[in-house]
Amino acid sequence: MNSIKSLIAKNRTLANLLLAGIRFIRTMAYEAFIARFKIKPQKVIFCSHLGRNFSCSPKAIYEEMIKDSRFDGYEIVWAFDNPKSYSIGRGEKTKYLSFKYLYHLSTSRYWVFNAKMPSNFRKKKGQTYLQTWHGTPLKRLAADIEVGEASTFYRSKMTREKMVESYLKDSARYDYMISANRFSTKAFMSAFKIKKDVIIETGYPRNDVLFDATKEKINKLKEAYNVPKDKKVVLYAPTWRDNAYDEKGYVFELEVDFDKWHKALGADYVVIYKPHYLIYDTKNKNMPKDFVIDASSCQDINDLYIISDMLVTDYSSVFFDYGVLKRPMLFYMYDLEQYRDNLRGFYLDIYKDLPGPVIEEENQLLQSIIDIDEVLAPYEKQIEGFYEEYCSFDDGKASRRVLDIVFKQRME
Repeated sequence: MNSIKSLIAKNRTLANLLLAGIRFIRTMAYEAFIARFKIKPQKVIFCSHLGRNFSCSPKAIYEEMIKDSRFDGYEIVWAFDNPKSYSIGRGEKTKYLSFKYLYHLSTSRYWVFNAKMPSNFRKKKGQTYLQTWHGTPLKRLAADIEVGEASTFYRSKMTREKMVESYLKDSARYDYMISANRFSTKAFMSAFKIKKDVIIETGYPRNDVLFDATKEKINKLKEAYNVPKDKKVVLYAPTWRDNAYDEKGYVFELEVDFDKWHKALGADYVVIYKPHYLIYDTKNKNMPKDFVIDASSCQDINDLYIISDMLVTDYSSVFFDYGVLKRPMLFYMYDLEQYRDNLRGFYLDIYKDLPGPVIEEENQLLQSIIDIDEVLAPYEKQIEGFYEEYCSFDDGKASRRVLDIVFKQRME
């Protein structure tokens, strides 16, 4: 297998031919399942980040579902890239994109996903596709991305036209799409070219757990992650860059010096490093022992939100979710000009709409962490306005609302 992967990595043409062949076989298998098997009215398939983890809004909806007696008779399936690595409460696990997965996809009444699905698996009449998405967007999405005509996307070097087409093929199948706020509703309608009646403004199910951040829970989570209870916790959660990848996946060039952080912040702080789930490898990783906790493999970032005292991020949508906690946030955008002008562009005015300062220099960032109360004092009205605009739908009951809306026809 390793030799095949090595050959593919060296020969892009061969890789594309093999991938096209695999895609064709899967498509034909799926079509055969559709033709042979009927939809099961009480069957639901869940998948988060294309099988990469057990997390996000699909997980929250699932956990609410298995507590609800109305769904006691439902058949539940979870798709994972490596099913043996995950434990779920009730339901069956299947390998993402396997023939068994295709069977479950073809026979499930409900699809619950949080990312773009492959376009070659069509939705059969009578099936319901709930797209939860995975964050309120700061950076532009799909049809809204404004870049030069020669720009390419993802490791496949897909053109902008093909990239947009892949999103619109998926969004054409949506029956419901979750929105966390009215801003997201407008952005999703524009980016994915969907009508407003497809969107349900429920708040994010994945944020429900943030309303149960008791002192006891915080302490238990700190013990689980080996985080000292007597130190201030800084969560550093940067996003991925479209143009940073190798033959295996997306990489992240760590543009911070954690030794400098350690020297500046001293013994009063601990830092948790959590990169975007798409990042498989962090370059220049230097993490001083007992100061930086590498949470790259953490399945549920909500745990890290709950145990942290402040967030440092860049262009990631994590800050919209973190805003529910009303805790301090700083925005370290060391590559702002490159990212804004050449990769994505933004929906928001980052200087007027963000609940904290945009910082481009590392020493300024470290001083801002130390002087956080003073630094954020001028942003008091901006922070309150941000919460009302982007977080007010969240109240800990979004999962229940989604179940009531999407499954209402089956409950009556």
